[in-house]
Amino acid sequence: MKKVFTHENRMIVYNLRNLLVGAGIETRVRNEFAGGGVGELAPFETWPELWIEDEARLAEAEAIVDRVLRAGDDADWSCPACRESNPAAFDICWKCGHPGGEGEP
Repeated sequence: MKKVFTHENRMIVYNLRNLLVGAGIETRVRNEFAGGGVGELAPFETWPELWIEDEARLAEAEAIVDRVLRAGDDADWSCPACRESNPAAFDICWKCGHPGGEGEP
């Protein structure tokens, strides 16, 4: 197993977990409930951690995490089917489900 990400906000960790699982990469979240240890432990040691089961897929998992983390810097895109504005991190239109995102104006 290899750790691929950690963050103080467990919702961010779980969002990335869902993306990795969607890509067929088995994951585990560690320290999910360790927040109660703050004070006895350093705060960053209690952050939820995202680990992958298959170390051979580490590069793929890291690429997915990196793409998502960088997506905040990308421009929003307009759906070619319904013209709805979508955040850059979305690969499909949130309104109609049409594929888009990367490469779409």
